[in-house]
Amino acid sequence: MKKILNIGVLGCANVAQCSVIPAILKQDALFHLEGVASRNKEKANEYALKFNTKAHFSYASLLNEKSLDAIYIPLPNSLHAEWIGKALDRNLHVLVEKSLACSYEDVIVLNQKAKKCELALVENFQFRFHPQLAAVLDMVKNKEIGELRCVRSSFGFPPFADPMNIRYQAGLGGGALLDAGAYPIKISQILLGEDLEIKAATLSYDESKNVDIWGGGFLQQRNGELFSEIAFGFDHLYQCNIELWGSKGKLTTNRIFTSPPDYEPEATIETKNGTRVIKLPSSNHFQNMMEHFYNTIHSNKLATKEYEQNIHQAKLLHEFRIKAHE
Repeated sequence: MKKILNIGVLGCANVAQCSVIPAILKQDALFHLEGVASRNKEKANEYALKFNTKAHFSYASLLNEKSLDAIYIPLPNSLHAEWIGKALDRNLHVLVEKSLACSYEDVIVLNQKAKKCELALVENFQFRFHPQLAAVLDMVKNKEIGELRCVRSSFGFPPFADPMNIRYQAGLGGGALLDAGAYPIKISQILLGEDLEIKAATLSYDESKNVDIWGGGFLQQRNGELFSEIAFGFDHLYQCNIELWGSKGKLTTNRIFTSPPDYEPEATIETKNGTRVIKLPSSNHFQNMMEHFYNTIHSNKLATKEYEQNIHQAKLLHEFRIKAHE
């Protein structure tokens, strides 16, 4: 029988309320929601009442709960490094929203600490755990589009209604690269391997906010010929797609990153013989992600893979900024 782990939620972000906390509650054979913390007392009480858990009015108060085994951190990017570090110091396993930290250096230090303490540190790219991605990878492996030639991926959405949204605040680690661009960069590694480099990059800034609003780039294998073209932003018609162009066909899907729990994704394969639409099963990738987090806590092999992925992802984000500023 599996041991149920006590998990707390450090911050009352929308993604926690709408997706991750419900997923924790659904995975009640693996996790027990021990508490939620917010520096806004009203918000903490609201979440505690809604999810039948304990309210904490400071982040430190929640981390000091002796019964806690793990923590989920959906705070603004600029606060990730500090509170990941404090959680690891309290011997807690950590699930954190992307991007893991604002600097490559911080990501290295945090993953080294997690490894030394034998603690899981997982960056929440929940789309990794949707069967849609597994199906796409199988189609590529089975050469349904022939030999893969290139990857194209876009993730962007219209402007946020609230001008004070944290994504528009430089001091909170805002900007399109860390929030939206991180997704196509991540899936490029899943499809082409982690030995990628940024060959070209551009970022468009809102000078009044001092944050990047949209951008794009070109990633290429260091020891291969394959490449990925990506685009992302906060000032766009909604796009959430991937296109895999092969020697004999093309594969596309339009909800690769944010497929809702009851949504049945479709993959479209185009070849010289015509077009085929493949219906894929719906799934709650947040619940699947919580199961992966639990398994990672209990597996040094999985934990090591996560450390490596975290560092590769941060390295590419770092290189992207440097290339864009050139």
